[in-house]
Amino acid sequence: MRKRPGGALAGRPLHFIWIADKSGSMGIDGKIQALNHAIHEAIPHMKEAANENPNAEVLVRAVVFSDGAQWHISKPTPISDFKWKDLTAGGITDMGKAMNLVADQLKIPPMTDRALPPVLVLISDGQPTDDFNASLKNLLSLPWGKKSVRIAIAIGEDADLDTLQKFIGNVEIGPFQANNPETLKNYIKWTSTAVLKATSSPMSQTDSSDSGTPPSSFIPEPTISTDSSSDIW
Repeated sequence: MRKRPGGALAGRPLHFIWIADKSGSMGIDGKIQALNHAIHEAIPHMKEAANENPNAEVLVRAVVFSDGAQWHISKPTPISDFKWKDLTAGGITDMGKAMNLVADQLKIPPMTDRALPPVLVLISDGQPTDDFNASLKNLLSLPWGKKSVRIAIAIGEDADLDTLQKFIGNVEIGPFQANNPETLKNYIKWTSTAVLKATSSPMSQTDSSDSGTPPSSFIPEPTISTDSSSDIW
């Protein structure tokens, strides 16, 4: 909220949605604990990034998927009030059902015309066990689905990079590969800060879908060093 004489002026809503895999394989080698820890550590940095841009009202929530998909944090929560609830792993990888849940929330309503491009962050270590392609098509058929900034983080070498690339929808940006907890933490932090700042910038407010430019094109390249000697996934 920006202050002005006579009251506060609300920024444009910027919906940030984590889409997290909590299938059984995420319970191997501490992946799910590393994901929980990374998001917990990223929240203060996310709050700081949001405070630096009063033009955006950052609203955060989360979808998880394993046997089916459900809202883990269903209410669009102001980042100042956001708290992460730890995940536990188990089940299969119904990633497509997660796409459908997100798509339902990107319709107008509940979305509004004045919103900034939503940020969707998909995190997975495996392959979809349902019809992901049809569900992604459903998501991208919506104006806000098409205009969304889509980032994908692959956890471990078994992650389905082709599927994550389809989700991103921009050949110039690939999935970010995290093969150890430190790299995962760095990518989560980068997504929570640099992506937020870029999405709320004036450049992001153009109708990129009409120009044929992928919405993620204005996202900066992450400068994250990876230490392969510590890879465990």
